[in-house]
Amino acid sequence: MKVTVAYATATAQHLLAVDLADGATVADAVNASGLLMLEPDVQLESARIGIWNRLCRPDTRLHDGDRVEIYRPLQVDPKEARRIRAGLRKKR
Repeated sequence: MKVTVAYATATAQHLLAVDLADGATVADAVNASGLLMLEPDVQLESARIGIWNRLCRPDTRLHDGDRVEIYRPLQVDPKEARRIRAGLRKKR
C-alpha cells in the first residue's frame, strides 16, 4: 500500500511517499519514510499524529492512500494571539 508522511517546519515542508505492507501502522510509515533522519527534533512518542487531520495513535493501522501528518506544537496560544491582534488594532 502507498501512504504519504507529511511534516512541516517554519522553513520546509516534507511530503514523503512510502510503500508499505498491508497491516502497517502509523509508526511503521514514519520510520520507513526517513523523516526522523531529516528532522531529528521530531519525537514520535510525544508528537501529535493524525491521518487526514484526525488524531490517531502510532499503533493505528493504515489503509492505502492515507496521509500521515505529524503536527508541531503551537508556538503561541490561539487566545493569546487574538489578544495581541486586538491590542494592535486598538493602538491604530
